[in-house]
Amino acid sequence: MTPQTIRKAVIPAAGFGTRFLPATKATPKEMLPLVDKPLIQYGVEEAVAAGCTDIIIVTGRGKTTMEDHFDRSPELEAALGARGKTELLQLVQSIASLARISYVRQPDALGLGHAVLMAKELVGQEPFAVILPDDIVDAQPGCLAQMVAAFAETQATILGTEWVEGDAISLYGCLDCTPHPTNPRLVAVNNLVEKPRPQEAPSQNAIIGRYILTPRIFAMIEQLTPGTGGELQLTDALRALLKYEQIYGFHYQGQRYDAGDKLGFLKATVDFALQHDAVGPAFRNWLRTQKF
Repeated sequence: MTPQTIRKAVIPAAGFGTRFLPATKATPKEMLPLVDKPLIQYGVEEAVAAGCTDIIIVTGRGKTTMEDHFDRSPELEAALGARGKTELLQLVQSIASLARISYVRQPDALGLGHAVLMAKELVGQEPFAVILPDDIVDAQPGCLAQMVAAFAETQATILGTEWVEGDAISLYGCLDCTPHPTNPRLVAVNNLVEKPRPQEAPSQNAIIGRYILTPRIFAMIEQLTPGTGGELQLTDALRALLKYEQIYGFHYQGQRYDAGDKLGFLKATVDFALQHDAVGPAFRNWLRTQKF
């Protein structure tokens, strides 16, 4: 059988962004700028760098600015060209040519599993990636590229995982797992536990917002019984998938920021600003003058 590759990535982006209200009342959380790029662009660029050619963004009401961002802007391009701002013109044009980007609406925010299910027709019968734009991972190569390399070896569902310390495991989905016999960055998943109490956690392996999924996951989601608020949780579907397929956790190399949280967003802003070619040196000098 010819090994499968990952060509498509799904980016769920239909949530309300309540942790950032009132900033997100009229502006999608995914469009909040991390230095000079919106959060969702980091996810799209990570997918493209991993070899994905098709990006499926799951949107909701009030999210059209994301579509505008990845589209051409003739008026802006004309203005930049007329003013001789060639570098900015090339930058703006490059955003519209990152990948083939499609959009599908999620009428109601009914859980991550439901958001993934909305992409079923566009994904088709092939393995695909899921990137949660809240999770910004600073890594070279990118987190998804690392996972795609592992998928080439396993040809199986892979969950991005991170070792977390102490009680923090109760904030995440958690893996009951065993080490892979040959790859130290992989673990074989035996079960998944959603936000366990610290004393009941089977490990400190937390699931983060990066997934490579086989298409059977759609059938597993469709068979779920809706939970609180009618939500369909991806963790429940993955647990059902274990009856049919092996699932692996993958310990990526890199620094993750929870940009869906105010503190995590601020940490990411500082670290990415310090790395920025244009503003990094001046920002670093300014920080040295501050009294904390």
